Amino acid sequence: MSDREVYWHLPGFYCFKLLNQVIMNMMKDYPEAFRGGYRIGSVYDTFPGAIWNGGRTIFGIVGKPEMESVLKLYNDRGIPVRFTWTNSLLEEKHLQDTYCNLIMRLADNGLNQALVNAPALEEYIRREYPRFRLISSTTKRLTRLEDVMRELEKDYYLVVLDYDLNGSGEALKRLEPYADRIELLVNEICVPGCSSRKAHYEHQARMQLEYDMSKPFSCPNRTHERSFAECKKLPAFVSNAEIGDYIDRGFVNFKIAGRGMSQEFLKESYLYFLVKEERQDFIREKVDELFARFRAARAGR
Repeated sequence: MSDREVYWHLPGFYCFKLLNQVIMNMMKDYPEAFRGGYRIGSVYDTFPGAIWNGGRTIFGIVGKPEMESVLKLYNDRGIPVRFTWTNSLLEEKHLQDTYCNLIMRLADNGLNQALVNAPALEEYIRREYPRFRLISSTTKRLTRLEDVMRELEKDYYLVVLDYDLNGSGEALKRLEPYADRIELLVNEICVPGCSSRKAHYEHQARMQLEYDMSKPFSCPNRTHERSFAECKKLPAFVSNAEIGDYIDRGFVNFKIAGRGMSQEFLKESYLYFLVKEERQDFIREKVDELFARFRAARAGR
């Protein structure tokens, strides 16, 4: 494996804020326990209740001081916050949303990023917030290589590859000249070739727009909450051994899925991908100990 720097894009800048903070601190305090050359390239998510959000539906609301605090947590470490502005049903009428524009103004410092899907929103961000780096989202479900190649011709900082192309030797070979602009989703839990995936995204988008969770999506391919151990058995999973090969071929951006999953799933994903195998038990114990102390402190209030 080459000695180039590798960038990991982590989920849950808001919903997994504490876990991410613990991992960031561990990387600083125990650098010898983490894999060499790995950096946090961004942390993606949304603030609850933002109608531009896509991929997962997240309700709620966050005040301005808390937004500023979250942005500072990551930005002060030089880590971009990446907004999941991937609601595929957005129209012109949604672009002036006060809450979403407040978020963008607070984060408009030249460091932060946005995942995009809907053309109307993408054009709006390019015009009104040109300092944001834009990333083409995997929610576009571009499974044909020709469509990915056309996407790479556009002015995107990165293009997140659809998970169904992870194991395609032909696709990856043709994408090698653009490898540093490709982001690979390494731990997707969805089944290969899922015919319901795009409809699932659209359903999530509609729920976010209408603030309605009364009719959850009935996924024919998911009968239970998948564990990280099960995720490792799926064809789209990219193992550490395979990641070394990807890096040698120039692919240096990797995305860890986790929004909508349990904290345990995400913790095990971080341990597997970011921590040296022989130090995983040590870091796991440290993380569990910190969370136990946090729960005890909360219980004692």
